[in-house]
Amino acid sequence: MEQINNKLMNWASILADNARTQAERAASMPFIYPHIALMPDAHLGKGATVGSVIPALGAIIPAAVGVDIGCGMIALRTQFSADEIGVRGDLAALRQAIERAIPLSAGKYNSRIYSHETTARITELEQRDGAGSADEIAPNWRFQLGSLGSGNHFIEVSLDEEERVWLFLHSGSRGVGNKLAQRHIKIAQARAAADRITLPDPDLAYLVEGTDEFSAYIRDLRWAQHFALLNREEMMHRVADRVGDWLGRPVQPEETVNTHHNYTERETHFDKEVWLSRKGAIDASQGKPGLIPGSMGTRSYVVTGKGNRLALNSSPHGAGREYSRSAARKRFSRAQLDAAMAGIEWRKTDAFLDEIPGAYKDIDVIMEDSKDLVEVRHVLRQIVNVKGN
Repeated sequence: MEQINNKLMNWASILADNARTQAERAASMPFIYPHIALMPDAHLGKGATVGSVIPALGAIIPAAVGVDIGCGMIALRTQFSADEIGVRGDLAALRQAIERAIPLSAGKYNSRIYSHETTARITELEQRDGAGSADEIAPNWRFQLGSLGSGNHFIEVSLDEEERVWLFLHSGSRGVGNKLAQRHIKIAQARAAADRITLPDPDLAYLVEGTDEFSAYIRDLRWAQHFALLNREEMMHRVADRVGDWLGRPVQPEETVNTHHNYTERETHFDKEVWLSRKGAIDASQGKPGLIPGSMGTRSYVVTGKGNRLALNSSPHGAGREYSRSAARKRFSRAQLDAAMAGIEWRKTDAFLDEIPGAYKDIDVIMEDSKDLVEVRHVLRQIVNVKGN
């Protein structure tokens, strides 16, 4: 761990200069207490560095939560073994079945309600405070539930160190969460302008606890966080259905972990209650189950938190980008992507070139940097990868 200054602690051994400078700007905000914790996967983000844990007294920076509110991962351990997968074979058929069950890519949503479980999840969201905002800003949110998105979001079938089959996916609050986030970022920026507040970055505009704007943000934030959690549950339900159909008997979940990594909660740190925003970080309180995925084609980890006090009970949410999407497309070739994905069933397309493992930090380095933050319980290697363009 490196103490950059008295308001900024860093666990990233790989940290770009622009990310360090950005984190220093965020740490200079007057309400930060006790300090920002940079996770091992930290890299340049919008306003605040992705992979940062930001505790604030009486305020929240909406852009420091992120525009994909509630984005996170879910993993499910099944009763199946690698031998059963091997006997069935034809992983391409399984991948294609999953792709038919779940809308992929930005702007792709459902055309019908999948099941009675889907209806129950929609009803639950309709009854939560904040549903009115969702209806206003994205009236089709009900058809967004159970859709994956694009970018680094994924669905994977993996094997652990004991050759047990896991289902693993990463997604968030989709278009409705993005629109809610963008609305409140603009409200915070307008408030800063109206109050003539000078900011080191416009995306560090904040909302003050006790104001109507703050209350409205918390309401919409919590709704979007819950949407994201149920979205992952809905997709996992569909993936389990397809795996069960493919293997000839239903999936029996033996363990499930579902965790956010773009969210805010009220927590106590260093004897004060703060609004803690984890932007690209997970809760790693003592004994807390968590998930740290690698990049496309690399290993992922099922972990438990160690409750590191200085790290604000947090750990990284993945490998973290080392090259931007445009830079990755210039630096890497399709042949390199094919080589990185050898032995994995995936939809072979140039569209995923910016997701090549080389565009991300080395997951082995990330996990070494995280040894004081989490304990590794399972190491997963993917055998099927599903992504949206």
